[in-house]
Amino acid sequence: MHVLQLCHKPPLPAKDGGCIAMNNLTQGLIEAGHKVKILTIFTHKHDLKLDELSPDYIQKTDIEGVHVDTRINFVDAFTAFMTNDSYHVNRFFSPDMDIKIDRLLRNQSFDVIHLESLFMTPYIGTIKRHSRAPIILRAHNIEYTIWEKIAIGTKNPIKKLYLNFLAKQLREYELMMFNSVNGIATISESDKIRMLQLGVRKPIKTVAFGIDLDLYPCSATSSNTSVKLFHLGAMDWEPNVEGLTWFIQKVWPHIHQQFPHLTLHLAGRNMSPEFKAIQATQVFIQGEIEDATKYIQEHDIMVVPILSGGGVRVKIIEGMALGKAIISSTIGAIGIDYKEKENILIADTAAEWIEAIDALVNKVGKKERLEHNARLFAETHFDNRIITKELIQFYKEVQR
Repeated sequence: MHVLQLCHKPPLPAKDGGCIAMNNLTQGLIEAGHKVKILTIFTHKHDLKLDELSPDYIQKTDIEGVHVDTRINFVDAFTAFMTNDSYHVNRFFSPDMDIKIDRLLRNQSFDVIHLESLFMTPYIGTIKRHSRAPIILRAHNIEYTIWEKIAIGTKNPIKKLYLNFLAKQLREYELMMFNSVNGIATISESDKIRMLQLGVRKPIKTVAFGIDLDLYPCSATSSNTSVKLFHLGAMDWEPNVEGLTWFIQKVWPHIHQQFPHLTLHLAGRNMSPEFKAIQATQVFIQGEIEDATKYIQEHDIMVVPILSGGGVRVKIIEGMALGKAIISSTIGAIGIDYKEKENILIADTAAEWIEAIDALVNKVGKKERLEHNARLFAETHFDNRIITKELIQFYKEVQR
């Protein structure tokens, strides 16, 4: 099978969950004996540096990229507001990328055209003009729900008005695009259910995020006297900033008072100077790190205090694979078919966070059992070889 993978950012370097998800899909298809061609957008935030990629990767993926300026332009944003277009998605449309796709499809044929995220859907018209291959949308999130939840938590009335308008635009656009493709591969079962409730009529298959478990060795745990809580995630993503700000201001003071020996460590790319300047006792803010796996291994309890957003937190899956105890909000763990208190702890209020941390710190064997069960859960639910087989089967079903 020959697959054209159209990406809204380069899969490598795998600097965030979206990149990891795309790269693991690429690697899974190649290892299963299929041929993959990558055509990607790259931006000021996600650059494509071919000289830093291995010759083997370049040869196997024939990767090419087109630079697109996705930075917010207030004139374009206002124009989109007046014309009722989804500026959130339109920022990813480029005439150069459109021409590149046009020329590629005139010269090569593919069995499947795989779109990574809603942001590649502006090119569907060009794809359909030049190819009869089924178009599969991999829906990383249901985008409009993210902005609905952010709007709810926004106090500024003007900003709230704009965010609600943005969410409404996205909802209309997403529904149209969901019914324009031949099939949809969701990362979570909850997103599939939501799409069906919205009336999406195209085939939908839940194809979970997959990882190569050999790359995630479990590490020894720390003693209860030196436990390090930690969070790792992109800090240019609004739900991460929102959730961590709430956690530091509303929850951490109570945790520190009850467990003064605990420390909280925060890392992630594109962390703003304002966030780095936050002062809180026993809170250490590191910013961007070079090796995410090593960082997770060096810390003990992952905290995911997400208050809004959709999709699946890739870092939770990686934390489970590395055998870490994880405490998450309900929203943070959405899309993961977990068993609460068996392979993850769920906490939404300050009291629940304190209760969860007390269980891991003071109850003998609780933390170790959670770590063991988390690894087993990752092995049975997120093995990339199994996930790839499910995706290929879905491709074939849609082709028929």
